[in-house]
Amino acid sequence: MTDAHSHPAPALRATGPTPTPWGAAPPDVSPEGAGTTAAAAGTRRLTGIDAARGLALIGMVSIHILPAWDPETFEPTAQWTVFAGRSAALFAFLAGVSLAFSSGGRTPHTGRAMRATRAGILVRALLITGLGLAINPLIPGTTVEEIPAVNILVYYGAFFLLAIPFLRVSARALFAWAAFFAVTGPVLTHLLRDTLPVAADLNPGLADLVADPAASTAHLLLTGTYPALPYLTYLLAGLAVGRLDLAGIRTQAGLLVSGVGLALIAWFASWVLILQAGGYDQLMTHTPALSEDMIDDVIVWGPDPILPTTTWWWLAIAGPHTNTPLALALGLGSAMGALGACLLLARRLGTWLLPLSAMGAMTLTLYSAHLLALSTEVHYDQPYLWFAVQVGIAALFAIAWQRALGQGPLERVVGRCVKLTRRAVLGGHRRP
Repeated sequence: MTDAHSHPAPALRATGPTPTPWGAAPPDVSPEGAGTTAAAAGTRRLTGIDAARGLALIGMVSIHILPAWDPETFEPTAQWTVFAGRSAALFAFLAGVSLAFSSGGRTPHTGRAMRATRAGILVRALLITGLGLAINPLIPGTTVEEIPAVNILVYYGAFFLLAIPFLRVSARALFAWAAFFAVTGPVLTHLLRDTLPVAADLNPGLADLVADPAASTAHLLLTGTYPALPYLTYLLAGLAVGRLDLAGIRTQAGLLVSGVGLALIAWFASWVLILQAGGYDQLMTHTPALSEDMIDDVIVWGPDPILPTTTWWWLAIAGPHTNTPLALALGLGSAMGALGACLLLARRLGTWLLPLSAMGAMTLTLYSAHLLALSTEVHYDQPYLWFAVQVGIAALFAIAWQRALGQGPLERVVGRCVKLTRRAVLGGHRRP
């Protein structure tokens, strides 16, 4: 059985001269002279996006620290039901939204400007991957039962690299590509999992990458907790949404309604296929190594650590971190709904969202600090206390740092490197 410490769910951002996947920046909302109303709308939009990131960060911290099940009933806890798998989906989705901002917003960059953008994303991917590889050896354990969290940072490098060819694709085509990866990613994983080399550690470090590059690559792309190919579903859908008018109330309401609808449809489809159409019996028949309780565990808690491939019916479940088509659709719908809700709340309650939005503006820093705190393993005896301590300190630090210095510490470093890269590619040409 997986547990509350088995499946983390972060994703992070840093800033450059325009909004990017790792930090806040002035809103790219309107042409010069559009007036204070448009500027205010853009500020609210960025507040809503950062608040959604802050919500995902809190969800991830809760999954890593708080119990996944009630010790008396053994039923999933409320925080597990709400956040398991969905926090990672929301982070990856919002990374796509921010990639859209950094590549031109509703009008993608072209020519030299797009080359500069792609170079900046490449540098960002390498820096975040390097940070993840540096942190991973500090995280104790190698198996699902031992580790306190699976670090998403190394996966993020793969996300960004794979997204580079899609930066100039239209929003409609991006949605189509997201649907394509939602199907082909899980199918490829199902077909190839038993033949692919297995990574020795769920949190590979640089030594693992060098010692067994084939296993590490398979782990990052298809067989890991956050496999890049299936996760392109979230990233490309977020990139498409970032090309829309996110400051408009119709778009915001549309995200909320369509997101909730997609999540409900995915959940209902899985329920029908598994419990009404004979899918559960097929799982039991074709997977004799698993008892009924063990199959239930996979559906509720996720794979331990990988989904069986004994029958195609496994692709009909929608449990956390199963990365099946329906699980991806459920995660995407939840992410769209969360973003729509945060954008709508920011229209009226932007000030009240400050703790969330401040944390969401520096998730690279806070997520890295969270992983280092988990590596001390002091949170197991008093999980609720340590959850409150970590979230409270994160909120206070984020608010104080943002008011005093702006970008978070790690966001500032990554953003500076990206900015220098863009300038080098642009040369004497002005950025649009």
